[in-house]
Amino acid sequence: MTRIFRLLAGVVLLQLGVAACASDESGSEAQKRGVGAACNADLPCTEPGQTCLEFKGGYCGVADCKNDAGCPQGSACVAHDDGKNYCFLVCGDKAECNLTRPPEDAANCSSSVSFVEDTNARKACVPPS
Repeated sequence: MTRIFRLLAGVVLLQLGVAACASDESGSEAQKRGVGAACNADLPCTEPGQTCLEFKGGYCGVADCKNDAGCPQGSACVAHDDGKNYCFLVCGDKAECNLTRPPEDAANCSSSVSFVEDTNARKACVPPS
């Protein structure tokens, strides 16, 4: 009986370990590809096709998108008030916007954006101004 208990306990611990490792891969595909990350000359964007957009704290992303298809999954094409379109992360709350940003340059999860493809009530991670 003790041997079976140890075996079951080992299986449970193994499953917990796998679950913990899986949680390290949090975030959308866009976040895994660096969209929304803070950047500057010393900390450049590493994903091909992305640039450090000129927002406070930088914002790794894609400029001049035409629609959501031009953005990594988990981001959407937003018509920004500076007259340009950018791929911004989509979000449900502010915490989702700041997995790769320092607190002093935190982005906000906002519904006050103009999506190029207006589909339902979405929110986007807007970099600080």
